[in-house]
Amino acid sequence: MWLEQDNALTRTFHFPDFKTAFAFLTDVAAVAERLDHHPWMASEYRTVEFRLRTHDAGNTVTKRDHRLAAEIDKLAEQYVVG
Repeated sequence: MWLEQDNALTRTFHFPDFKTAFAFLTDVAAVAERLDHHPWMASEYRTVEFRLRTHDAGNTVTKRDHRLAAEIDKLAEQYVVG
């Protein structure tokens, strides 16, 4: 579930292993590029974290962020998420 906190949408995903987490990040990067949105993403071993906010809207949450969050959720459905 996405949380709205500190002027951002945030969510953490956990995967079975590093390879799966990295593949997920790669897929998200392709979608983000297509949507011209460049989110904060962090990964450590099997954990991936996102913080979405729109920089050119004063670092606030916009429809663009919600759209990317929905796309990330769709991608996550293709992976085994713990």
